[in-house]
Amino acid sequence: MGNFGEVKNSYLSPGVKMGHFSYIGDAQVGENVNIGCGTITCNFDGANKNKTVIGNDAFIGSGTMLVAPLELGENSVTGAGSVVTHDVPANSTVVGVPARIHMKGKNTKAT
Repeated sequence: MGNFGEVKNSYLSPGVKMGHFSYIGDAQVGENVNIGCGTITCNFDGANKNKTVIGNDAFIGSGTMLVAPLELGENSVTGAGSVVTHDVPANSTVVGVPARIHMKGKNTKAT
């Protein structure tokens, strides 16, 4: 976990890497997930706290805003600076503001 990171009411599974300046609240994070610096789970809608679920082996790009309630599937990828407002299927990459599917149905992470 990097500097100035905050985790509140969340579970980070083994192997999670969380960058600096990140906030993870009301989230369930799967194994071996990379959370880029500046990532925020936007969990409060003004009335309720909402949950974010991130599947195993996901890669969350720097500066990503995850607007809960939200579920990201296994091996999913978010591009840097994306604002994710809808669920992301497994093995998919989303990019943009708002985030849209760029690639779907295959592991898109570089090896």
